[in-house]
Amino acid sequence: MSIDLSRFHAGFFEESLEGLAVMEAGLLALEDGSADGETLHAIFRAAHSIKGGAGSFGFTRISQATHHLETLLDELRSGHREADAAVLRVLYQSLDGVRAMIAAAQAGEPMPEAQIQAFEAALKAVLDPSATVKADNAVAPGARAESTSTGWNISFAPSAALLSTGNEPLLLMQALSELGTLSGEVHIPDDLHLPDLAPDDCRLSWRFRLQTAANEAAVRDIFAWVEDCCVLTLSPIPHRVETPQPVTLTAKTQSVPPTAAADADHADPQSPARLPTASIRVGVDKVDVLINLVGELVITQAMLQQASSELDPAMFERLYAGLAQLERNTRALQASVLAVRMLPVGTVFSRFPRLVRDLADKFGKKVRLVLDGEGTELDKGMIERITDPLTHLLRNALDHGLETPAERLAAGKPEEGRLKLSARHASGAIVLEIEDDGRGLNRDRIVARALERGVISQPPATPAEIDQLIFEPGFSTAETVTDVSGRGVGMDVVRKNVLALGGRIDLSTTPGQGTRITVRLPLTLAILDGMSIAVGDEVFIVPIASVLESFLPGPEHLPPLGGNQCLVKVRERYLPLIRLSERFGLPSGVDGPGIAVVVEADGRRLALMVDALVGQQQVVIKSLEQNYQTVPGIAGATILGDGRVALILDVAQLASESALAVAA
Repeated sequence: MSIDLSRFHAGFFEESLEGLAVMEAGLLALEDGSADGETLHAIFRAAHSIKGGAGSFGFTRISQATHHLETLLDELRSGHREADAAVLRVLYQSLDGVRAMIAAAQAGEPMPEAQIQAFEAALKAVLDPSATVKADNAVAPGARAESTSTGWNISFAPSAALLSTGNEPLLLMQALSELGTLSGEVHIPDDLHLPDLAPDDCRLSWRFRLQTAANEAAVRDIFAWVEDCCVLTLSPIPHRVETPQPVTLTAKTQSVPPTAAADADHADPQSPARLPTASIRVGVDKVDVLINLVGELVITQAMLQQASSELDPAMFERLYAGLAQLERNTRALQASVLAVRMLPVGTVFSRFPRLVRDLADKFGKKVRLVLDGEGTELDKGMIERITDPLTHLLRNALDHGLETPAERLAAGKPEEGRLKLSARHASGAIVLEIEDDGRGLNRDRIVARALERGVISQPPATPAEIDQLIFEPGFSTAETVTDVSGRGVGMDVVRKNVLALGGRIDLSTTPGQGTRITVRLPLTLAILDGMSIAVGDEVFIVPIASVLESFLPGPEHLPPLGGNQCLVKVRERYLPLIRLSERFGLPSGVDGPGIAVVVEADGRRLALMVDALVGQQQVVIKSLEQNYQTVPGIAGATILGDGRVALILDVAQLASESALAVAA
């Protein structure tokens, strides 16, 4: 039998990376003293699963390299060794090495052999050869130590719940056949009654005879990924005829009796007879197609709603009732499908404890990272694009914000700094906050450095304007350039990335007490809250997040200027004015000046002159690049209820086109 294992590699990589995250979180807990009795067991299980999975799927080098790591972790959990600083240092090094190996295997690249040999050597140096129990020579209670066998008799009985977990027992045959010559049979219970059998239950068991020189540990590694839901019995095939002493591993999770499975829906939720909820892994591209189709359904529903608005409700009462029900179901379906793409921000937050720990060690600082709101959900695409900005903000807080222990003690503070990263939902958006209790911003130094570097020509008028200078391109207060900061290419990129996501970033600081940076983001990139505006016969959408106000300008608001420059006066402040009819070559539909809509993007304000305000609505975003081509000043498109296409304005690009755009 030949099974193509490559189609299961994606699942192995994903589960291995999740296992590494569990190990990293556990090591951090061990280091800061917050670990409990289960922590070491969880770390060991994760490492053991990675080793077993790597062996099962043919990644022999990964399995070999994790052998000593597993041995060291086994000594830790058995109490034979303490998790001191030297051991933790080697474990972190090994963790990074295994992660690099998995990344190389995932990309189809050669293994980083130098890094692998380095952490293998470090592990061997820490392990005491005289006290180390080698996994390859480990013998379970009741087994004979001498190796007199030519192979193994194997009995494998999975629990009934095995198939519902997504595991496939046929993969075991493929992996076992690679160790030697495999023969065997499938055992069907005599009392099996098909009408009473639940479709997801596994009732079969396997009996194998494996002719191989491989030792017991190598065979058990094949079953490592299902050891928690099976009963495995190994007995050696001897050179001479004798009665073998079997070695039995009993599952931690017992199979569910047929009666218990049948009554599971009526059982106590806390009862051990209840099966876990099954899950499947689906590619993001498939979810995106589904979201796009639901978006089309929303548009179709809006078209039907608008077409029916001209009918007499009394005569078409049933039609109106059906359309109302369709709208409710469509909105519910849209919300449910979008929820599929939502992930907890904890998937991003989980990588920061290790980052903070390493940077604090590098800077010689003591830092306690506090995470709050990890369960807050955000669109997967948003999570992927916000990771780098959050990473830079945390680096910046550690480098510039938090003081050294000596500086904190001199200032009357605890020597351990506090860095808090939180997430919450607020008013249909997600709010991320990075807060430290460090030195705060030195505004005098910021102004001096901005003048020195030519970022500004004169000092700002207010503290808030001074604080915003740190987001200007090329600005930095670092005295020296390091691999962490000092090049002045960080905070401005953070702001641009946040604005590109339709969000905004704010900063507040108290000198000597700390700084708080707040990032507000929309919940999803697939739907936009927008203001509909009319220019002639065309309708445009302006993102609500960019709109500050709108008003009807009079002659006193429009000063006469020469050339093509246009300004509008807004409360003693002149803003650049873009007439959208002229910008897009459209005829104006009004005789007067129109309506001015004040918008903000990239920290700059300007006004857009439009003919009329149509209303506010939620729109489904369509990409122009994929369906047509890139259009300057346009971020995307949507389809209105009457079937017309409305273009979504790229306010940031329009602001960059105006050289006179005023800083917010």
